[in-house]
Amino acid sequence: MTTGHATLSTHVLDATTGRPATAVEVRLEHAGSAGWRPAAAGQTGADGRLGLAGEAGPGFAPGVYRITFGSGAYFKARGTTSFYPEVTVTFEMTDGGHYHVPLLLSPFAYSTYRGS
Repeated sequence: MTTGHATLSTHVLDATTGRPATAVEVRLEHAGSAGWRPAAAGQTGADGRLGLAGEAGPGFAPGVYRITFGSGAYFKARGTTSFYPEVTVTFEMTDGGHYHVPLLLSPFAYSTYRGS
């Protein structure tokens, strides 16, 4: 088991084009005793990837997090109607390892898993 702060990345793929989803807004929140609080935010690059860094440094403390992808805005910018305005994935970082949360996205479906 690795201790310390975890690192986090994501990768969004557009299943309708078979290409990386660029310029997808991503925000990360951390669950605390007072509810959800912002932990990081960013936008996917040309390769559909985004590495997220914590406000207090390069990593995140163990805990429950949720990552939200701006799927509706992404498809709207491309002139496509979609069903999900946002996709939110809640997960737990239990140690200081690397976490990767990929998203396969289409206007009417999505899937995710813990990547490496």
